[in-house]
Amino acid sequence: MHINDPYVSPLARRSPLITLAKAAAIWLIMSLPAAAADRIRIAVQKTGTFAWELAIIKEHGLDKQAGLDLEITQFASPEAEKIALQGNSADVILSDWLWVSRERSLGSELTFYPYSAALGAVVVPAGSPIKDLSDLRAKKFAVAGGPLDKSWLLLQAAAKQSGFDIKSQTEVLYGAPALLSAKLVQGEADANLNFWNFCVDLESRGFQRLIGMDAVEKELGVKAPVAMLGYVFNESFTKEHPAVMERFLKTAREAKTILAQTDEEWQKLAPRIGIKSEAELALYRQRYLDGIPHRPIADEEADAKLLYHILAKAGGPELVGPAAELASGTFFKTQADN
Repeated sequence: MHINDPYVSPLARRSPLITLAKAAAIWLIMSLPAAAADRIRIAVQKTGTFAWELAIIKEHGLDKQAGLDLEITQFASPEAEKIALQGNSADVILSDWLWVSRERSLGSELTFYPYSAALGAVVVPAGSPIKDLSDLRAKKFAVAGGPLDKSWLLLQAAAKQSGFDIKSQTEVLYGAPALLSAKLVQGEADANLNFWNFCVDLESRGFQRLIGMDAVEKELGVKAPVAMLGYVFNESFTKEHPAVMERFLKTAREAKTILAQTDEEWQKLAPRIGIKSEAELALYRQRYLDGIPHRPIADEEADAKLLYHILAKAGGPELVGPAAELASGTFFKTQADN
């Protein structure tokens, strides 16, 4: 049958034109630029765990799947990250809810979403005669982070419950975490309060936990370890891009799930962290996994309010600013949390 055959239907005569029109439409759709991904500028400490998770997100294409363009800038210190956020050269950093509450009490619109409840500990040498906090009397006690370190203030509050003024009744040495860890190893300190990753290093060398900060927090009345560290961003960002932060937080959780379930990722991380033994890697992994927040935001916020009162009393305005209570809006709630 030919197209010009008088017995061919009008529809059949138009079919080549229809086919050409469809092809043209398909070509036009394919030639249109892809929808632009939503950009999030992230300031991150190069050596921190957040940097690992962002690497996982990139390697597995989780950002592209979520329609996100993560612009990552590495900084040398947490203070530099804060400056970047406050100077509007970053949208997201990691920090603690105490700082967020302080900034909100001073007029900012920062807000916080839990990232990790991984906590440090007081570590002593194997075979040490120190068996509980009271045994630290008149001992050299190395405290990482300085006089206003949150773990140190909480430890003081817990010790006072049993009548032990740990600050005045020990010889306190302040300094950087790595330095104080080395002092314990070299025998220049009897005990060391340090961050969780430094504690893992010490424990892998045979040092022992005297008390973990999770136990300290429970002694102070919290229901479970509190996520002190979290994603911090401006409320204005979520108002201007209401779904973007939700997608980012979901993507970040997916990265944590990959790390929780995949042995291969930890084998790749080991040299980056500087871990040499399987036992140390297993302990590092366990501590990281223990810190992944799983509680409802309302529970996190309730326990944070309790700890805030303790920290405000111990650290005063220098630590928490002018507010007597945890500032309203400190904790961000996603659609799933509401």
